[in-house]
Amino acid sequence: MEPIQRIERALESAVARAVAEPAPPRLAEAVRHAVFAGGARVRPRLCLTVAMACGDESPELADAAAVAIELMHCASLVHDDLPCFDDAATRRGQPSVHVAYGERLAVLAGDALIVQSLETLALQIKEYPQRSADLLMTISQATGMPHGITAGQAWESEPEVPVAAYHQAKTGSLFAAATVAGAIAAGSADQADSWRLVGERLGEAYQVADDLRDAVGAEEELGKPTGQDTTHDLPSAVRELGIKGAKQRLDNLVEQAVGAVPECAGAEQLRAGIIEEMERVLPKTLSRNAA
Repeated sequence: MEPIQRIERALESAVARAVAEPAPPRLAEAVRHAVFAGGARVRPRLCLTVAMACGDESPELADAAAVAIELMHCASLVHDDLPCFDDAATRRGQPSVHVAYGERLAVLAGDALIVQSLETLALQIKEYPQRSADLLMTISQATGMPHGITAGQAWESEPEVPVAAYHQAKTGSLFAAATVAGAIAAGSADQADSWRLVGERLGEAYQVADDLRDAVGAEEELGKPTGQDTTHDLPSAVRELGIKGAKQRLDNLVEQAVGAVPECAGAEQLRAGIIEEMERVLPKTLSRNAA
């Protein structure tokens, strides 16, 4: 089964547990909207790709790790779109959760997804006690403080923001969790440091690409409003380095990520996949393949 099929099947199962009766119906709808309104599933695909490159000896655990990461990511998007943050009306080409269901249910949906993420891993403890504990710690640290996505969001409220640290926390932390979790689930925890570096560089690269898309991309291409970094005075690689400098920074980060992939059965395929994925997320006007 292809990674995306595994992810969608496991996501459906995890969300079904959360929205089962007696869950409040509108909150259940908001949760489903947050998870199934589209999305490339970049982080869970990365998790499963690493697990498969390392042998994928425990696919059920790898699926749980991938789903936990995606649920945490979806929660962060719901909160990120709220009026107190980006005030984004759309996400993935659909109305954002607070627009569709109101702010109160959006906050609760994000909270519920965080809890459901951790529950998905907790259900694996009986079968995989040590690996599940390691996965819970990995994903919890990537979500909270001092260097998880919560800290990354909080940097936007500081008077001075180191852009690299902001990118590393807001985006890089969950990418690093994805690569490390894939290795842990597959029984390759001994390579965790190498995989963490891959994820950190990929995450920062993805955020720089997002900054470039916000600056020069089309709203219909992104499925969300553009120009948000300038509108909300957010830290951005483009604002710090300019478009040319940000593109060079992106290329350097991708090169570092590729070079950090440790030797394993699927190393070459994964390296090629990284390059292909980063080409996909670039704005069309900056793509190497653009005419």
